[in-house]
Amino acid sequence: MHDMHGNSPKTLRQELLKQRKQFAASERYTQIKDLLAADLKRFLATDGSSVQTIALYWPILDELDLRPSMITWSKNVPGRRLTLPYARPDKHLDFYEWKDGDSLIPSAHNVPEPDPSNLNRPALQPDCILIPCVGWSSSTVNGKTHYWRLGYGGGYFDRTLADLRKKNPKLICIGIGFDWQKLDDDQWSAQTHDEPLDLLLTESGLLR
Repeated sequence: MHDMHGNSPKTLRQELLKQRKQFAASERYTQIKDLLAADLKRFLATDGSSVQTIALYWPILDELDLRPSMITWSKNVPGRRLTLPYARPDKHLDFYEWKDGDSLIPSAHNVPEPDPSNLNRPALQPDCILIPCVGWSSSTVNGKTHYWRLGYGGGYFDRTLADLRKKNPKLICIGIGFDWQKLDDDQWSAQTHDEPLDLLLTESGLLR
């Protein structure tokens, strides 16, 4: 008999998170971190030149920390702003302006979040969202490749992205991942409610 649980998304997530922890402790990690940050900066300087507001994430569980390079990006040009997500009880995300040094509140999942009642930090609609992947996959339909993100399973992100894309069709959503996180179809495939990424950034570059 096959162990059905072996292929459950939950087990897969745990396995991928364990691998990411080991990867983050490796010597290559620092080089790869710098490489990804440089590629992201290059993209923002060229194709993302109209981007004013970026939704960052607060890194947990060995996620790639892009805060230092994004703080630099925001300070380089007046009007550029950074936001962090706040998880609403209805499982959607709101994005509030974030500045380095702001005090944050731990969410139910223990992720540091902005305080929605802070009047000095308004809710903003991001032009670009950076989202870390636990795993990712790609699918090609009619010669067009789509990239998909395996997240933590809360569904917050897909709901939020679907809403934001209706309001802003030009929104750029960039998944942040690593080559080794790529999943094949028998490990995981995207469901109908999953929202595709616009771009995927790994050490191989920016995949579109």
